[in-house]
Amino acid sequence: MKLTEKEFNWIVEYMHNRYGIELGHKRVLIDGRLENYLLKNGYTSYGEFINRIASSPDGEEAGDMINILTTNHTFFMREFMHFEYLSRYVLPWIREKKAGTKDVRIWSAAASTGEEPYTIAMILNDYFGMEPGWDTQLLATDISMEVLQKASDGIYLTEQIESIPDRWKRQYFRKINDEQFQVSKELRKQIVFKRFNLMDDIMFKGRFQVVFLRNVMIYFEDQTKLNLLKKIYDHMEDGGYLFIGTTESIDKIKSGFKYIQPSIYRKI
Repeated sequence: MKLTEKEFNWIVEYMHNRYGIELGHKRVLIDGRLENYLLKNGYTSYGEFINRIASSPDGEEAGDMINILTTNHTFFMREFMHFEYLSRYVLPWIREKKAGTKDVRIWSAAASTGEEPYTIAMILNDYFGMEPGWDTQLLATDISMEVLQKASDGIYLTEQIESIPDRWKRQYFRKINDEQFQVSKELRKQIVFKRFNLMDDIMFKGRFQVVFLRNVMIYFEDQTKLNLLKKIYDHMEDGGYLFIGTTESIDKIKSGFKYIQPSIYRKI
């Protein structure tokens, strides 16, 4: 099955216009991942698949394509220095700032299969667990319903939770069998999983004290990235912290965020 230049350009333009994702230099990835899907599902050409998406932009095939073409590789405790900084500096700031309302608002904006928001939730429980009244429910979003369902189910292989401290395993994970563990019901209730396209307007109520936007802007061109950062800036509290991937960077002047240390910024 051959991917023509016209079909490749259509897919690239569609992914950019709808999701802000730049795949112009990812022809091998597109061809390799989509061909298996098309053959498995009885398509005879890329054109047939494209026509199906064009006629139903919110249909099943469109959802399948975003699931296939976005890499959702993550793991517990990834880029652990962020979580250390969160616990050591950010949460004490929140405790002081929100002592009256006890309202903690954290957004995991590219939650994937849930490892990041569950790690944040366990840290929040460690920090605020002995203090009654704190609202530590956090928002976790992703564009892919497939990974959000996995995150909501909270089921992981034994090797996937190896990096988690033993006390967290005992407290927050239930053994299903020799190969699988599930996140406790209490911890799962602490997270609101929601599908959200980062290209859309941010309509969530209130402002966030912390936003984790890690390892997603690598897919965006500069202007798309800047537009997103400005939206996030406007929906953060003054003094709020932004965490991005350790291999990523942002334009501090144009975005308005103040550089704190590599991959950590603040709205000042």
